Amino acid sequence: MKLQQLLKKLEKHHNKKIDLSLDRTFNLLKKLGNPQDKLRNVITVVGTNAKASMCCSLKSILNQGGYKCNLYTSPHLQSLSERFIFNDKEILDEDLINLLIDVEKILGDQNASLFEILTCGFLKYAENFKDNVNIIEAGLFHQFDSTNVFKENLFTMIGYIGLDHTHWIKNKTIDGIIHEKTIKLLNSSIFVNKQDTDEITKKIKKSLGKNNSKKYYFNENFSISRKENNFIYFQDDLGEILLPEPNILGDHQLGNISTAIAASRKIFKIKDEDVKLGIKKIELKGRLQELKTGKLKNIIGDNKIFCDGGHNIGASKSLALWIKQQNENVHVVVGMMEDKSHNEFIYNLKNVAKSITLIDIPNHTGSISKEKFKKKLEDMGNEVMLSDNVESILKKLSNTQNSICLITGSLYLMGEVLNLN
Repeated sequence: MKLQQLLKKLEKHHNKKIDLSLDRTFNLLKKLGNPQDKLRNVITVVGTNAKASMCCSLKSILNQGGYKCNLYTSPHLQSLSERFIFNDKEILDEDLINLLIDVEKILGDQNASLFEILTCGFLKYAENFKDNVNIIEAGLFHQFDSTNVFKENLFTMIGYIGLDHTHWIKNKTIDGIIHEKTIKLLNSSIFVNKQDTDEITKKIKKSLGKNNSKKYYFNENFSISRKENNFIYFQDDLGEILLPEPNILGDHQLGNISTAIAASRKIFKIKDEDVKLGIKKIELKGRLQELKTGKLKNIIGDNKIFCDGGHNIGASKSLALWIKQQNENVHVVVGMMEDKSHNEFIYNLKNVAKSITLIDIPNHTGSISKEKFKKKLEDMGNEVMLSDNVESILKKLSNTQNSICLITGSLYLMGEVLNLN
């Protein structure tokens, strides 16, 4: 409760939740003693999707190889402390409160958005573990994001790039998105994840044309595939590895894992055995996470519940592929924020899901109401149902057999679901 009250107070330091500019960030960092310049082993992670998967995959592999890590991600699902990983552990709430109070004192009466304050706080606290590997996930785009404050880094990982958050930029095409995410990347090494099309990969290459980094592209410099015998093969110029099943679900995750493997082998010289053990220990909440125990699992009985925070077109394509691979009927429950591509998200799922039910996201004013959501899907008619809450849907599904409930559409919804469970 004390932390929530503090966050509300910090939000008052700037009248915009998002304001793409680096001036305020650098002003605050200067007051803090420029901690970003004191950190070593910085890794930058950008993209529309797959950032969290690549971050957590890389961290798990590096940990297995004997490296300690600091990790900064956003948003959180259940607790703000999820964003602040130091020496491989979440910061204690008490320590996080003290950190943010100290940062606010140093900020004084100057302006800074909440995300800028959180980012600067992370960088300042990371000084306590400055020799660790620092894995930094960009927030919105990258060019003017408050994580883009380093003079050098070890390498950058670029995740899947697709259309999302276009209302924040002038060029609302995929070219505009790629520009924002790649134009200010540092000159080091860049590992580019699997993309939706070859055309997008070509656009990324063009945007990186003047960047002097060594560049490694999925399917050119490294690859991963599942063979007929269900074995998973990774390959790069260092050789081939036969991999075990990773600890995260969905074949779309294989590309994300492969990017982390390629970087860990090329930059850190991680041994094959540590790679194999590392991918079996990946911890990633809210991404095709099965709820095997808890209140919601008790309601649905012998059937299964999965939750995934996917909230854009690319994510729905990946989820559709996963649904097709299931041997059970998959009933999809969707709640989304107001500013998302609602129609496109649903249309990718409608022909593979047994049913689609829309719900509100509790406790989030920026979400779209289920009634407004359904009105946007008028051509689907009665194909889309409405429900007041997740529990009532699960009670209905408890009377069926061989059913899966997939709850998706927003990371904020995942947080509510996990808390409810």
